[in-house]
Amino acid sequence: MQASYAEAFQRDMGCTEAEWLGWLPRAVGQHPMQREGSSAHITIGHGRLHLHWQVMPPRAIAQIRLPVLRMHFQFEGINAPERYTFMRHFDLTTQRGGG
Repeated sequence: MQASYAEAFQRDMGCTEAEWLGWLPRAVGQHPMQREGSSAHITIGHGRLHLHWQVMPPRAIAQIRLPVLRMHFQFEGINAPERYTFMRHFDLTTQRGGG
């Protein structure tokens, strides 16, 4: 998690598109969502979040191959505290377990 989130940013997630699509409904919570191909539009209060993802080549570490999904986030009409609240839930929901 971060201390703040910009109106637009991208990040790489270590998951397949199928895994991501399984997580997406929980990650957006109660916010209405419309999905179109490799994009989703989420209504958050009076604003919107536009998500777009792209499958990237796997990341190789020695003999291990890890999936990479590049995510683009674009918030519109959502202030910094609202972005933080949404992304805190999003990040906790999509976070993988650790040691």
